[in-house]
Amino acid sequence: MLGASLPAESHAEQARALYILHCGGCHRLHGDGALPQVPGLRDDLGKLIQVEGGRDYLVRVPGAAQSPISDGELQQIVNWILLEFNAETLPDDFTPLSLEEVRAARADILKDPLQYRRELWRRVTATVNH
Repeated sequence: MLGASLPAESHAEQARALYILHCGGCHRLHGDGALPQVPGLRDDLGKLIQVEGGRDYLVRVPGAAQSPISDGELQQIVNWILLEFNAETLPDDFTPLSLEEVRAARADILKDPLQYRRELWRRVTATVNH
């Protein structure tokens, strides 16, 4: 994995640079998105990963799954997004996505990303918010 031996701060900077390069153009530098076309990546993803399929979804969305980056780089980016933009909503027992988890999820292509996203948010509303 890239940066495995780097100090945590350097590792976070590397992940941030990858985010800016590969995600920031659409999701903006601070993860605000450009609604309605581009969802934001702030605050709510901690809730999303608490429902079945939520963790995988972050890796399976077309912009992530089809991006020209390695599984290790995608792992770094997604974990950085969760920790940087969603720390307040992460569950107490949060563990970062593993390389194996990213690799397996990325290989499982979403047939209808928008429908899957709607279903995940229904689950969030039914479980996490109540």
